Amino acid sequence: MNSLNTPPLQQLSDAGVAVWLDDLSRQLIESGELARLIEERNVVGATSNPTIFAKALSDAGPYDDSFAQLASEGVSVEDAATKLMTDDVRSACDVFAPVFAQTGGLDGRVSIEVSPEIAHDTDATTAEVRELWQIIDRENLFIKIPATREGLAAISAATAEGISVNVTLIFSLDRYRAVMNAYLTGLEQAAEAGLDLSKIRSVASFFISRIDTEIDGQLEQISSDTARAVVGKAAIANGHLAYEAYTEVFATPRWQKLADLGANVQRPLWASTGVKNPEYRDVRYVEELVVNNCVNTMPDATLEAFADHGEVRGDTVTGQARAAEEVLDTVERLGISYVKVTEQLEKEGVSKFEASWSELLASVSDGLARFAGTDSHEEAGQ
Repeated sequence: MNSLNTPPLQQLSDAGVAVWLDDLSRQLIESGELARLIEERNVVGATSNPTIFAKALSDAGPYDDSFAQLASEGVSVEDAATKLMTDDVRSACDVFAPVFAQTGGLDGRVSIEVSPEIAHDTDATTAEVRELWQIIDRENLFIKIPATREGLAAISAATAEGISVNVTLIFSLDRYRAVMNAYLTGLEQAAEAGLDLSKIRSVASFFISRIDTEIDGQLEQISSDTARAVVGKAAIANGHLAYEAYTEVFATPRWQKLADLGANVQRPLWASTGVKNPEYRDVRYVEELVVNNCVNTMPDATLEAFADHGEVRGDTVTGQARAAEEVLDTVERLGISYVKVTEQLEKEGVSKFEASWSELLASVSDGLARFAGTDSHEEAGQ
């Protein structure tokens, strides 16, 4: 599949991997950089989360006009944060609109996440999903719902109402299967309600690198050849087994009934694909997870690294399940609990997003304070 004349990211796209950017900011949109990435880097989607928005808002400049206007209106910090984020996501959706049209709705998608503070509250999550869907009002939007136990019912409820969902923070295979079940349940309810299933899309964001970070740390405490042999292998093995679960679920009679009604599969999305260990090849979580009809959402550094020296060796996922099982079985035999690791990573994932959410609100509060009690047009330099 490799060609000296074909750029690596084009090869990746040709292999059936949708290249999404794990970043979003007003500067990225207004500078034309997002449009350039679509044109020159094969980017066909973008994801955001509280951490990404907290980082974006730390660069106050692009948001000064908005802060000034919001301060003059006396809006609350929470409402101002929602306004800033939804405006950015709506604008990004418009940038991706041509891609959305060209791919028949498959790509050209932009994701926004519900508040992590309600990750364990089904009703509150469902209500916020509806609110964000209505505020942004773009067909190429994905609402991100964390794959907590409480999030599963919200996934079904949103899907049943025709809302397209990006399920995030998936670490374990059991939880992934529960996520796919929640999606199918939502589609069945949508069909009963007479909705057009072909308009509903979903992706399931399976987190990769954090698995290695946690398990490698425990393996390094075990002085044995067996432990050393599986260092750096658990995350990719987990991804390979996730893909096997995906192929099984979307080959069932239950799924076929929905497919006959026009339903779309819930594509697997490889998230957290930036390498945390500097000793590892910086594009390993892209190269080892190449398979048709999936998404890889990359931070900018990983995207540029793959554009520079990424290699596409064909399908690196199909047929790898048995070897992947052996890796995870070895990890278990060494006394490292897969269940405990994945439960801990989910808990930490929610906590990290909660911390980022607090940081984001603090940035918004500071921005509003800078313009409080002043003439918004004068202070914004208009």
